[in-house]
Amino acid sequence: MKLAVIYDSKTNNTAAVAGYMAEAMNSLEGVEAKTFLYSEVDTEFVKECKGVVFGCPTYAAGPTSDFYTWMEKNAGGLNLAGKLGGVFATEQYIHGGADLTMNALLIHLLVYGMMIYSGGASCGKPVIHMGPVEVSPKKEDFKELFEIFGKRFATQALKING
Repeated sequence: MKLAVIYDSKTNNTAAVAGYMAEAMNSLEGVEAKTFLYSEVDTEFVKECKGVVFGCPTYAAGPTSDFYTWMEKNAGGLNLAGKLGGVFATEQYIHGGADLTMNALLIHLLVYGMMIYSGGASCGKPVIHMGPVEVSPKKEDFKELFEIFGKRFATQALKING
């Protein structure tokens, strides 16, 4: 089963945590997960995916303008309807608006007809309601959080796709 993590990254922090997530997804049998910078998406691969996670840095308490524009103009062509969808964000400062960034991305996923993934409190600690957040520059401190989210997302995708 194919999964994708699509992201924007200005300083490679977001790229790194996207990689942590995909590595964890790939640790599950039967999963092939790949990461893509939004401007380099393999459209055919993503169209075959059963789940896609989107993430970007937080700028001025929202998604980067490039990623937001790409979500509006290009993501709809990836046949996202019915697929499992998730989000994540990175930020420079705690309380920098990552929750608002994820909310903006989640709205796009809903508009495109995706099933939104949230383990919430049902998976135990760490509780991840909207998606994981990395606070720069200590991305290594957040590696386990992104691995856990990646495994949980992939497990749910396997469950709903038989």
